[in-house]
Amino acid sequence: MSPEVVGYVASALVVLSLTMTSVVRLRTISLVGSVTFVVYGALIGSMPIVITNAAIAVINVWFLRTELGMRRDLGASPIPADAPFLVDFVEFHRGEITQFQPDFRMPVRDPFALLLTRDGLPAGAVLGERRGDELHIVLDHVLRPYRDSRLGAWLYGPGVAVFRSSGFRRLVTEPGDATHRAYLERVGFRAADGQYVLEL
Repeated sequence: MSPEVVGYVASALVVLSLTMTSVVRLRTISLVGSVTFVVYGALIGSMPIVITNAAIAVINVWFLRTELGMRRDLGASPIPADAPFLVDFVEFHRGEITQFQPDFRMPVRDPFALLLTRDGLPAGAVLGERRGDELHIVLDHVLRPYRDSRLGAWLYGPGVAVFRSSGFRRLVTEPGDATHRAYLERVGFRAADGQYVLEL
């Protein structure tokens, strides 16, 4: 492969990274692009290109470690289901929500809601209906930039204390599309009688 082709590939990767809405994908593609630019710089004997892109690669690795490591500040706070902020949040993202959960509707019977946060900023929401010690989840939505942050894995792993402290011993939800079902299985839910269940 000629140096010129390597340069074009590196440029294409950097441009592609800027189109990503996911922070992890942006950083990953940018990392590959910067490493490719290092190779290009070495092939044409340009130390400024090598040094600059080696530094960019290190920066991308640093941020990816932070993004994928366990130092993220993830949170889940109970919030009234009719809180204006939450209602506006759901309505603003309703189009995207119904892509994954086409049958979504706001809970009406004994509603329970959590505002999910990442580094102190709103990152998603969980809505459901309380039925004794079960929470029937009707919405579990994380904003696109935070989907690779493993917020769901945290919520249904170490973060389940927020459900237990609210009196829940079991989480139940209806499967949405194939992507939603795969997500539920990945975070620990198991299929049972047409629903997905997580024992706490």
